[in-house]
Amino acid sequence: MSIRRLPEHLVNRIAAGEVVERPASALKELVENSIDAGAKRISVSLSEGGLSSIDVADDGCGMAPDEIALALERHATSKLPDDAIEAVTTLGFRGEALPSIGSVADLTIESRVRGADGWHRRIDHGDLVGDGPAALPPGTRIRVSNLFAKVPARRKFLRSARAEYAACVDVIKRLAMARPDIGFTLEHEGRRAILVAPDEQRVDRVAALTDRDLAENSVAVDFRRETVSLTGVAGLPTFNRGVADHQFLFVNGRPVKDRLLIGAVRGAYQDMLARDRHPVIALFVDLPGDQVDVNVHPAKTEVRFRDPGLVRGMIVGGLRAALDEAGHRSVQRPSVAALSNWQAGGLPSPSVAAPAIPNGFAFSAAAELSGQGSVWDRVADFAPAPMARAEPAYNPPPQQASYPMGVARGQVAATYIVAEAEDGLVIVDQHAAHERLVLERMRRAMADGGVARQALLLPEVVELDEVGCDRIEARIDELAEMGLELERFGPKAILVRATPALLGQGDIHGLVVDLADELAAYDEALSLKERLDHVAATMACHGSVRAGRTLSVAEMNALLREMEVTPHSGQCNHGRPTWIKLGHGDIEKLFGRK
Repeated sequence: MSIRRLPEHLVNRIAAGEVVERPASALKELVENSIDAGAKRISVSLSEGGLSSIDVADDGCGMAPDEIALALERHATSKLPDDAIEAVTTLGFRGEALPSIGSVADLTIESRVRGADGWHRRIDHGDLVGDGPAALPPGTRIRVSNLFAKVPARRKFLRSARAEYAACVDVIKRLAMARPDIGFTLEHEGRRAILVAPDEQRVDRVAALTDRDLAENSVAVDFRRETVSLTGVAGLPTFNRGVADHQFLFVNGRPVKDRLLIGAVRGAYQDMLARDRHPVIALFVDLPGDQVDVNVHPAKTEVRFRDPGLVRGMIVGGLRAALDEAGHRSVQRPSVAALSNWQAGGLPSPSVAAPAIPNGFAFSAAAELSGQGSVWDRVADFAPAPMARAEPAYNPPPQQASYPMGVARGQVAATYIVAEAEDGLVIVDQHAAHERLVLERMRRAMADGGVARQALLLPEVVELDEVGCDRIEARIDELAEMGLELERFGPKAILVRATPALLGQGDIHGLVVDLADELAAYDEALSLKERLDHVAATMACHGSVRAGRTLSVAEMNALLREMEVTPHSGQCNHGRPTWIKLGHGDIEKLFGRK
């Protein structure tokens, strides 16, 4: 086949494939144009998540009629004063995005320069269909409708209106965080979803767009090294989320999703967070333009640093310094030499039958264990749980040789159970251990036909953003099968009417928030049941005994006995060990006796 020159309309559609993947990418280009035009207020209106229409209006510098025509030609821009493309300081090229969008949609541009008359120009999938005067205030208004209407091969790969709307919200949030000096408004189907005023403090802007509690649960980051500066807001390690979509990263004011930066954040929080938890964070890296290349990706969401080691080290060091200065002890690290003597292991098989769970065992649904099959049948044959020295005892404490997990001797920091076994000292993380036990009960209940629910005396209202509520609402029926009865309560709230009986009430707010995050991480095409273990693990985490609760000796021993007969009880739902053992020989080594 001979080489031929492609027609102009096909060239534009190929270019559109690089710039316009979905409504959110078109919205990103339009809003970035408004920012580069010097706007102080930007208003966005969407219909059907942007599938039907996207309307962006700003009060920027505007364009004259001849500039509107030129902006719709390929490779025409006002953002590059000379040929040095590496010196670009704006967010994008206005004249490159507009013809690409106009080739796959119905595009109308209305613009007016201050002191002049307004003008409009309409392009329908590459064809000029309108051109003339327009009445509007100074600035620019662009309307995109019927995206990919004449490109069915592209249209059919778009997701649902809810999913596209969620992507548009994320775009506006990131751009609004980057520019707290600009006011943003986002409306969807006539309902206002985002409203932030111009000239806000950065921490207030980030909190308004993520979580209102972030301002009180974060530290300011302000770190400089050589010509690079790092500023922003970092959530405390305890203020975390179930997915990483609450991490907002910016380079020279440009929102990016760069693997180097994401890895640096993970490294900074490495020993302060569980592996499946993620910080809420907004970081702004500023450095000279010749030290970063922003043109390595068509959508400019990735960058390349001249000295990546400097940037990564600065983020890790700056974040840790900010968290250390806040006075939180979570960053303190114990002696590596001492910890090396502690071994985490799987649960050994008991040599004899273990004692039964006592009637005083306060953990929810413990009594339901008796009568169940497999290892659960053994619970009914256990002898009464022993008492230990942690409570007043008038008889000598029982011998512990028969119990693999030992006998409870006390509790440390209201978090760890200390038990004496035949071959050493056992320390159990009460929250992690009970979290695994609750998860196994939920799995058993689901296999037996469903999880029983417990109605709340007073339904609880949990406030979420609109996108999170949409995700929960779409899965209400499937969550009901797991014992969680929910109901939509307005645009930004979920009403909780019942919770799984296995969990009790617990932290209902945290449970619903984490479930919304879990759902955000799943492909909408997948059934929730395919992710049952992840969702059940989230529920179990919120229904388990928390660190900081003082337990009686009967409760501690009951927990140890249940661990001995529960599958996978040697690790929690997040992959961490639930217990560790220090053998007698290791103890003697620590004291120099060997």
